[in-house]
Amino acid sequence: MSKQATLQVRMDAELKAEVESLYKRLGTSFAEAVRIFARQSITEGALPFTVRTHDNHKRPIGIADGKYDIPDSIDEDNDEILKMFGIEP
Repeated sequence: MSKQATLQVRMDAELKAEVESLYKRLGTSFAEAVRIFARQSITEGALPFTVRTHDNHKRPIGIADGKYDIPDSIDEDNDEILKMFGIEP
């Protein structure tokens, strides 16, 4: 059996209660969700979701620690791509 490690995270008590309730309704636990998050991060080699700014701009934050410039036109063809896959934008 592999060695076990403990992770401690401080968070607002209300947030913790809300997220525990959510995962209980989903049939799992917050601790298991953290393990899933960690495994998926390793699998993808990145955060397993897109992080967006608080004002819902389409530009994710933290991509490659700013190593790459993202052109403003990057999303201009998204609607056409979705239509190609039969998804209405």
